[in-house]
Amino acid sequence: MADPRRCAVLGDPIDHSLSPTLHSAGFAALGLDWTYAAHRVDEASLAGFVSGLDRTWRGLSLTMPLKRVAVGLADTVTERAQLAGAVNTLVLDGATRAGDNTDIPGAVAAIRERYDGPVRSASILGGGATATSTGIALVELGARELTLLVRSPDRAAETAAVLTRHPAAPTIDVRLLDEVGDLTADLTGEVVVSTIPAAAQTPELVQRCAQVPVVFEVIYHPWPTPLASSVAGDRTLVSGLDLLVHQAAIQFEEFTGKPAPLAAMRSAGENALAER
Repeated sequence: MADPRRCAVLGDPIDHSLSPTLHSAGFAALGLDWTYAAHRVDEASLAGFVSGLDRTWRGLSLTMPLKRVAVGLADTVTERAQLAGAVNTLVLDGATRAGDNTDIPGAVAAIRERYDGPVRSASILGGGATATSTGIALVELGARELTLLVRSPDRAAETAAVLTRHPAAPTIDVRLLDEVGDLTADLTGEVVVSTIPAAAQTPELVQRCAQVPVVFEVIYHPWPTPLASSVAGDRTLVSGLDLLVHQAAIQFEEFTGKPAPLAAMRSAGENALAER
């Protein structure tokens, strides 16, 4: 399409987002006269923001805390977004809004880019929407036992319910991050995913993860986190930038209908992070 089109990432906070950098680099690489910006939007104002967009808008990327509330704004929702109960992508076509969750295939691609071994069991630090999406990705990679480590079991209830409903019927174990009985228990399985802030990654928690061969740190700023810094030797690190690039590439293709220039998008993200 030759006409200029508009896209954006929405969230609160949003200043840290690398999505404008990645998508803008993709547009430039393909010679598209498109723009991509960041807008601070909270849950209460999301519906009003979306309804006020004109026909020049083609796509929205949604980050926290908007992924779950966005489900109700889509006219159609993909099966994976329905399963996750979370939409991170809205493709706009006139008055029609199509919702998707590219975090799930993005997480699968990010892990498989770095690690080609089996995934039978895994642990996830945190219980929010990102934990849900990465949990589904782990199940799709073969995991049948998942442990959620959270501050509050109530906050992980929705994530645990979603994962339990997966057709593969994985076993879900919810534990407290700081539960006395768990403080000295090393995590097991092939993968540990961290969706918690760097400040919550205590030395004790990092040590508990030391025997897990694959660490998937979904944060990309600040970098490196304590958990990411601990990965050495023959252990594998999957970064938040890996996840961001792969899920953004899928969004890019849904927005534009063209193959995403993955290398250009990744390079732009790496350069932007190096400058922070």
